[in-house]
Amino acid sequence: MDKVKVPGKNKKHKVLMYAISTCAWCKKTKKFLVDNEVEYEYIDVDLCSEEDRQKIRDDIRRRGGSLSYPTIIVDDKKIITGYSPDEIKEALGI
Repeated sequence: MDKVKVPGKNKKHKVLMYAISTCAWCKKTKKFLVDNEVEYEYIDVDLCSEEDRQKIRDDIRRRGGSLSYPTIIVDDKKIITGYSPDEIKEALGI
């Protein structure tokens, strides 16, 4: 499964986003992170193999998240589901 790394000046937190390549909310979340200069990685789940998709679903469930996109994982601890700028800002301290 291919992670895409997006560079940014804000590297205080490890940010991973599971997204759908055609999802408008996922695109808004990516833009929000870029606009706030947050370095992050993302995986477009719909472009993964079925085996990798299952691993991603298992990972989200294991963390207590729901299978909705975007799903953002901050520092391997905090999980944010959906486009939620305020929650993202709070988790990242921006």
